[in-house]
Amino acid sequence: METVLSGIQPSGELHVGNYLGAIRNWVSLQDSYRCIFSVVDYHAITSDYDPAALSSNTLDMAAAILACGVDPALSILFVQSHVREHTELCWVLCSVAPMGELSRMTQFKDKSERQETVSAGLWSYPVLQAADILLYRATRVPVGVDQVQHLELCRELARRFNARFGPTFAEPQPLLTSTPKIMGLDGQAKMSKSLGNTIALGEPADALRAKLKAAFTDPQRKRRSDPGRPEVCNIYTMHGFFTESARTDEIAAKCRAAQIGCVECKGILADGMVPHLEAIQRRYRDLRSDEARLHAVLHDGAAKARVIAQATMAEVRGRVGLVGA
Repeated sequence: METVLSGIQPSGELHVGNYLGAIRNWVSLQDSYRCIFSVVDYHAITSDYDPAALSSNTLDMAAAILACGVDPALSILFVQSHVREHTELCWVLCSVAPMGELSRMTQFKDKSERQETVSAGLWSYPVLQAADILLYRATRVPVGVDQVQHLELCRELARRFNARFGPTFAEPQPLLTSTPKIMGLDGQAKMSKSLGNTIALGEPADALRAKLKAAFTDPQRKRRSDPGRPEVCNIYTMHGFFTESARTDEIAAKCRAAQIGCVECKGILADGMVPHLEAIQRRYRDLRSDEARLHAVLHDGAAKARVIAQATMAEVRGRVGLVGA
């Protein structure tokens, strides 16, 4: 069975874009792969953050992942900083990482332009990301098209390490998600907390309906009598996840024929989203109210992850010539 590795930062509450674009996909992979999932708290400290909130955010994220359907009986779920070998392998990989490649990473360029001071952590972020993957000998990494560049750097670091120290790492392959990009409520950019265009996974029903009511749709549909284009409407994209397929096809046909308006379309979507998210919210509250249980899941996950990580690092230390303890 191939190994899948993926992680998510504890940067606040999950939103619908995170859920549809990543976590929902994780759940579907559990029966076909050996899945290893991590709350990557070391990644979260490479940009401005609130230290007082990090621990709580980490537990919140772990509870949300479990509430969405990741099963610790089928997958390994742990907190990145609980396995020290992540940072150890990162340092080793920094010895083969080309400075020019790191400086050209799109995410680094975008974030550094918005920050007055750029940390070395932000610059070397992709090396830690590569360490996360290679540490577990992952063969598949679920990514969106916008994340392929980071995976290609991981593959490059594996090649460079192998060329210098001998064959050690396989080059992980992308597992491209079929989920379309989930646009924000403004219809202008991908759903993102920093842009304020999200629906939180914990959104109360009334707030969710209000947000959908104000959401951007097909820009060419200014009146109800204007024919719609479901293929360019983000509201219709979300119907594919929360509305029965027969109803979705009917909505598309009526939209094109101007037989249904955007307000009605949004109401149907809300009717599907509310019970779906409320079920996740109930599971989340149960998990978050039992902190001992949550810690036990993460402790068990870290123990399982550590066995794999320690075996990898024992080989890596030998390859690079470090003296054994």
